Amino acid sequence: MKKLLGLVLFNFLFTSSVALAQEPLLVVFPPTNYQTSTEKIFFIGTAPPDGQVLINGKLINRSKAGHFSPSFPLQLGENIFKVRYQNQEREIKIMRVSTQPELPPGLGFAKDSLTPAADIARLPGELICFSAVAPPQATVWVNLVNQNIALLPQPSLAQLPPNSSVLTGLNQPNPSSLSKYQGCTTVANAADLGKPQFNLQLNNQTITQTGLGKIEILSPTQLRVAEIASKSGVTRTGPSTDYSRLTPLPKGTMASVTGKEGEWLRLDYGAWINSKETTIISGAVAPQTVIRSVGYRQLAEATEIRFPLQIPVPVSVEQGNNSFMLTLYNTITQTDTIRLDDNPLISHLNWQQVSPKQVKYTFNLKNLQQWGYKLRYDNTTLVLTLRHPPKLKNSKLLPLSGIKIVLDPGHGGKESGSSRPTGYLAKDVNLLVSKLLRDELAKRGATVVMTRDDDQDVSLVQRQEIINQEEPAIALSLHYNFLPDNSNTANTRGLVSFWYHPQAHSPTVFLHNYLVNKLPQPSFGVFWNNLALTRPSAAPSVLLEFRFMKNANEFEDIVNPQQQQKIANILADGVTEWFKMVK
Repeated sequence: MKKLLGLVLFNFLFTSSVALAQEPLLVVFPPTNYQTSTEKIFFIGTAPPDGQVLINGKLINRSKAGHFSPSFPLQLGENIFKVRYQNQEREIKIMRVSTQPELPPGLGFAKDSLTPAADIARLPGELICFSAVAPPQATVWVNLVNQNIALLPQPSLAQLPPNSSVLTGLNQPNPSSLSKYQGCTTVANAADLGKPQFNLQLNNQTITQTGLGKIEILSPTQLRVAEIASKSGVTRTGPSTDYSRLTPLPKGTMASVTGKEGEWLRLDYGAWINSKETTIISGAVAPQTVIRSVGYRQLAEATEIRFPLQIPVPVSVEQGNNSFMLTLYNTITQTDTIRLDDNPLISHLNWQQVSPKQVKYTFNLKNLQQWGYKLRYDNTTLVLTLRHPPKLKNSKLLPLSGIKIVLDPGHGGKESGSSRPTGYLAKDVNLLVSKLLRDELAKRGATVVMTRDDDQDVSLVQRQEIINQEEPAIALSLHYNFLPDNSNTANTRGLVSFWYHPQAHSPTVFLHNYLVNKLPQPSFGVFWNNLALTRPSAAPSVLLEFRFMKNANEFEDIVNPQQQQKIANILADGVTEWFKMVK
């Protein structure tokens, strides 16, 4: 019945999209008055297949059904495109903006170029650096209390591309022609230094501008202590969401604050965290603990390793081949006894004091494939849960019997995903294919949990929580791919697969190759990617992007019912074969 309803839903959507395609010229993207910083832009839309579509007088290629997705270069400033089909015309304005700071007409610093741009705090003796973008040949300096710090012109720094550039093949730094001035200083004692004064002199003219950020030097003996207040504190390599994630900190973790930048705190082991995820503990001293014995508790489907500590300290995780490594910071070991009986997962455990306040525990595992882990604090005891391999019931008729799988249809509700040549939305085909896959997996004996089974809003956090609560043998998030503005949509095709934790690498590569070989379809590649639905650590979590729906030719396969069913059948077979391989 569910399958029948899914097909009815598809027929409605497909009929609607076909009818829409027969209507006059439709341009789905970009909208008029669109703004971007890329050097080119793609158009996606459709018109009846008879006749020609021209953009600024240039005839463009279309699919058999009349869909199009060409790319055009952009100049800085306003770009006007006229899309024409027979006697219909759409005018679309696109503004390309520069990503580099621009100097004002008169004497002055480039807008938003003064750093630090927010309040900062550092330790005594630590470098404090200032920078500004100013005209060539200028003299630039900073007044900070009783110091004059010269800012000298620097060699031209290349401008890095965004992470998404790896999807376009344009992952190259761009040269910058701007003159950046930079200088650094140190301060030996704790103090509140206020805001720096930036000075610019050129052609006997001088201007002064107050910096945005105050500067504080912390007292090493009076550092504040932060406690992680959120369920899983998101730590990063630097003070903004642009920086890479590190191992999340369990709720209750405590660490000294050794620096600050805006609303971000630097913790004593080097990671940064948003202050909104913490609570400052009044009067607390720098957290430090000793660890002695290490114990364990074997559960039906997992092993709990328990580390009794005096105070919850920061931790990090590293997965390797046949190994799982847990590092405890601000910790000195006195461990002489570790109990670990014959275990279905762990061969043995050893430890090493890698620095005066850093201990690494290495679990040597019996199998290459890891099945998920969780970290939490039980008062001051750190609890690491390592999941055992799932137990297949060896049924020829039901080869996935005993296996739980979470399926995540991407987007939903207000989150529509990117639109297609006819306006058909990614959220709809994501759900349709997920339901077909659910039915195929169930036929093979799997227990399937869906993060959504209709067109509803489900946040990324809610989807992650479902995976963590259900603890499946594997989690699959199903999508149809988007592309950055500067993509060549007409020539970008194929399956893209993503993983994050090493435990997800094997199923990602296996399923990717299985789909590419069996469908068959082109491979765009397998990528390590820090995505919300690859990050859950409780199970191997894989994200699949089946096709690029902004590619006009691929779109026709995407809305084909036979192709959708074929994807579901082959992916279900691939999941079955992978579990056979790793059992």
